[in-house]
Amino acid sequence: MKILDVSGFYSETGGGVASYVRQKLAFAAREGHEVVVVAPGAESREELRPGGKIVWVSAPPMPFDANYRMFLGAAEAWRVMDSEAPDVVEGSSPWRGGWIAAQWPGDAVRSLVFHQDFIAGYPHTLLDGLLDRDRIDRLFNGYWAYLRRLSANFDVTVTGGEWLAERLERFGVHRPVAVPFGIEADLFSPAQRNEALRRELLAACGAGSQSRLLLTVGRLHPEKRHRTVIEGFVRARADRPDIVLLVIGDGPTRGAVERLVRRSPGVHLMGPVTDRRRLAEIYASADLLVHGSGAETYGLVVAEAMSSGLPVVAPDTGGAADLARRGAAVTYRTGDAASCAAAICEALRSPAATGGAGAASGGPSSAEAHFVQLFALYRDLVDERATRRVNRAA
Repeated sequence: MKILDVSGFYSETGGGVASYVRQKLAFAAREGHEVVVVAPGAESREELRPGGKIVWVSAPPMPFDANYRMFLGAAEAWRVMDSEAPDVVEGSSPWRGGWIAAQWPGDAVRSLVFHQDFIAGYPHTLLDGLLDRDRIDRLFNGYWAYLRRLSANFDVTVTGGEWLAERLERFGVHRPVAVPFGIEADLFSPAQRNEALRRELLAACGAGSQSRLLLTVGRLHPEKRHRTVIEGFVRARADRPDIVLLVIGDGPTRGAVERLVRRSPGVHLMGPVTDRRRLAEIYASADLLVHGSGAETYGLVVAEAMSSGLPVVAPDTGGAADLARRGAAVTYRTGDAASCAAAICEALRSPAATGGAGAASGGPSSAEAHFVQLFALYRDLVDERATRRVNRAA
């Protein structure tokens, strides 16, 4: 099959979507499929990759995050789609990219891949503590109506978990189907633990080898709630002076995070880590992951940490909470720094945390399993469409 992904949030410097695209290309290369990713870029060009290619369409940068660009017109993307003649078209965002995929006049199976829960990412983040989440959802009925209109143009809406498929079904989104996301299980493992690296990371935080190393990993963006994590850590450190926190990531709120780090003892901002193997070693060499976002559709960071044998402190909403139920984890009230602090202290008292980074149990699905299921779904949809054509012709 040829699968064309209109990916409005793909960027070489991006986070979860970029990792997902890399995994999808790798799977396609192994299984004899072809994946074409159409993404907004600084200039129009093609970049061949094992398993397919990236086709960049010239587009302006997003106003609030220069790591990403945004589609404007559809004409150039449609020319690419006409030329490629895919079997399946994926819309990987609910915004312009989704509509470009939905309204392309070509004949292909269409899949809306739900990478971002906008209401959880923004209104829930901004209004938490003022209104309960059910009321926030109801206040944004217009968005759900918009999503219903968009999804009606697709054969299926793919989600990363059953909980999210159920959420979308409650709001009438067209045909949500759970295809659980996964991680590179052969890369993220407790076997990646590196004691020399651990000492190096502790030293960067101003600590000795007997200290406990906590991580928070993710794009520096409001929905990741770094303030909750850092303030929760500072509160926990009042009871646990042996802990330090390493912040890994980059993004539009870096300035605010840097200011918060400067006034938070025991916290060090490392910046982004683009080497995936080094990131795997960091996970496996730490003692605890503290995650802030309650708006994850899947929670790649949490999944990678769990697969690395790292106990997790996670908020009680979204994909992170769904993953946390599968392994060594403690949850806290999303956005609540005091609750986060209590969860950190509880996790550090647990056998998984005190036994070292290899002690966590359970874990997420693999990327391999996700793509096996996803491509099988697409094959069924392509075959169904072919059968309908034959029946109409008869």
